[in-house]
Amino acid sequence: MAAPATSRVIAVELNGEQVELEVPARRLLVHFLRDDLGLTGTHIGCDTGNCGACTVHLNGEPVKSCMLLAVQADGARVTTVEGLAPDGELTPLQTSFNEHHALQCGYCTPGMLMSASALLERNPRPSEEDVRLALQGNICRCTGYVNIVEAVLATGGSR
Repeated sequence: MAAPATSRVIAVELNGEQVELEVPARRLLVHFLRDDLGLTGTHIGCDTGNCGACTVHLNGEPVKSCMLLAVQADGARVTTVEGLAPDGELTPLQTSFNEHHALQCGYCTPGMLMSASALLERNPRPSEEDVRLALQGNICRCTGYVNIVEAVLATGGSR
């Protein structure tokens, strides 16, 4: 029986651009993004999938990148917080976070933005309950969530 492969070449569409790279078979997606590709906007918070700081979009759905191997993203479309505004301008959601003081230390912000943007893509006018449900996998230890929820609601036109 052959030994399992220790590395593999993967190809992903990352923030709209094709990327092909050899990665160790056990490399987590979060480390592939941060260490191999230098996209440090995706934060590492808990390494257990509890905090949501590492949330990215995989084929349009929010996922916790500390819970996936990079090889599991082979052939997928991955969007990081850097890919939300590829032209360098803040998105309406990012602007709303700023205007509503929806961040303090900012550590959770990329994950919150990724979860909230996925919600707004599915549901452009979410209710407060919808927003709270979409963000329930993201922990913020600073804001108490009120301003974050307000920012998402304002972006969605519900307020």
